[in-house]
Amino acid sequence: MNIALIGASGFVGSNLLTEALSRGHHVTAIVRNPEKITITHPNLTVKKGDATNPSELAALVSGHDLVLSAINDRQVPNQYDTYLNGSRAVLEGVKKSGVKRFIVIGGAGSLEIAPGVQLVDTPQFPEEYKREAQAARDFLNVVRKEDGLDWTFFSPAILMHQGIKDGRTGKYRLGTDQPVFNEQGESRLSGEDLAVAILDEVDNKKFIRKRFTAAY
Repeated sequence: MNIALIGASGFVGSNLLTEALSRGHHVTAIVRNPEKITITHPNLTVKKGDATNPSELAALVSGHDLVLSAINDRQVPNQYDTYLNGSRAVLEGVKKSGVKRFIVIGGAGSLEIAPGVQLVDTPQFPEEYKREAQAARDFLNVVRKEDGLDWTFFSPAILMHQGIKDGRTGKYRLGTDQPVFNEQGESRLSGEDLAVAILDEVDNKKFIRKRFTAAY
C-alpha cells in the first residue's frame, strides 16, 4: 500500500515507519524536520510539511491508500488545545484529500478501567499526561461522528516502552474499549509490537469505524 505517515520521527511513528517498510509498503513520511528521519529505503519518501495546515496536508497525502497519524506534541505549554486543535486539523486535511482510510494513534486515557469510569478520570492517572489524554478522548468523540471516512482509532496499552524488555515479539492480545491486562495485572506493550498491531490492522481491516487497543 501507499501509506502517508504523519509524525514518523516520534517514538510511535518511528516504530510504525520501520514496521511498514519491513512489510513492503511504500511510505511517505510527513514531518516538520526531515533531518530527523535518518534511515534510507527505496520505498521511503520524506516530505516536509505542517500537518496542522489542512490544505497543505491534503496536498501531501492525496493519492495515498491511507493516512496513519501518530502526532505527539507533549512538550508544549497547552497540551489540551495543541493536541485537539492539531488533531482536528489533520482530520480536516485528510477529508480534503479524498483519502478514505484514516488510522489515528490516540491515548490510553479514554479506556474504561471500570464500568463507566475512564482511566484518565482516576486519581492514579499521572497529572503531567492528563490534559493530553483528555484531548485525545475528546478527539475520539469527534472521530466517532465521522461517517465519510473509514477511520480506526487505536488506544495503546497503559505502559509503553521502547523494546528494552520485550522488543518485537509479534504477539499481542486485542481489546476494544477496556485495557488488556496480563496475569500480573499489567497493560503493557513495546513500541515495536504496537507497530505490529497497527500494521496488522492496516492489512486486515478488522476495526473499521471502531476503536481498539492491544497489549500482551
